[in-house]
Amino acid sequence: MLVGRSSLCLTLLLLTSTFAIRPPFLQSIWRGWKVANNKTYATLREEHLRMRIFINNYFFTRWHNERYYLGLETYSTALNAFADLTLKEFAEKYLTLKQTAMEGIWQDMRTQYVERPTRMLVPDSIDWRKKGLVTSIKDQGDCGSCWAFSATGALEGQLKRKKGKLISVSEQQLVDCSTDMGNEGCNGGYMNDAFQYWMRNGAESESDYPYTAMDGKCKFDRSKVVTKVSKFVKVPEKSEDQLKLSVAKVGPVSVAIDASSLGFMFYKKGIYQDNNCSENDLDHAVLVVGYDADKTRRKYWIVKNSWGEQWGQRGYIWMARDKGNMCGIATMASYPLI
Repeated sequence: MLVGRSSLCLTLLLLTSTFAIRPPFLQSIWRGWKVANNKTYATLREEHLRMRIFINNYFFTRWHNERYYLGLETYSTALNAFADLTLKEFAEKYLTLKQTAMEGIWQDMRTQYVERPTRMLVPDSIDWRKKGLVTSIKDQGDCGSCWAFSATGALEGQLKRKKGKLISVSEQQLVDCSTDMGNEGCNGGYMNDAFQYWMRNGAESESDYPYTAMDGKCKFDRSKVVTKVSKFVKVPEKSEDQLKLSVAKVGPVSVAIDASSLGFMFYKKGIYQDNNCSENDLDHAVLVVGYDADKTRRKYWIVKNSWGEQWGQRGYIWMARDKGNMCGIATMASYPLI
């Protein structure tokens, strides 16, 4: 591991020191990426900076994939729309789950805790996409609203289960209107605050309150509410067994994870496993829509992200299951009831 990381650092150092050379194949990759992602820059200086970051990220993905093909990693990576960002820039823009006052949120009296049954059989695998409880992949754009997309995904599943209709719920309503509950729009928020907002006000559909990827004035129309939330349920903390039970019996579940790595940023396929990620320092909200195991019996969670279909497996990631609460996937799981 140390040798591999040292090789990567040396490669990036040499690349930076010889950046002015800009080999033709790198220029070609850069131009193709800009066209594919509709990228333009205001100044030549900015473009040079972004190209340098892009090349560093290119060499990271190449280094990581070499390890993947050698069997040293469980997932592969690929350049995507984030390739001209540093990890720090990426985290500041997209990893915006709020960490303050977490204990107060969990101790809210309106939270109904999941009981721990002594025996309850659940299937070895389940995928709620196949049962019609999951809407298509969405894209939060340049807005730190991952928490809103995680929350709407959980509510959409409950709407389908209870009312028989798969309705895309409005994230923009949460971005614009739930600040009184503690959320901060495009600057971050919590799924549980979103659930509590719906308990008081109800949720509009995406078609009635469309997404703009920016903070706006609240335009909530009570006459267009498609459902209200009666309460929300917390899955027992750090228990993957209880998370599995909730997903199997209830449907898609909102979770928080530590996504602060280049590997997650550029994930493409395979089972994401990062032994250096935290189960406590959580910065991104996603939606667990199922679980399964691959042909080698490696278990994984099926996780829906909100970064568009070009990221990961057409917008999804398989995250390692039963690997010590990998990246905190079971630390802060919850779902609404209607």
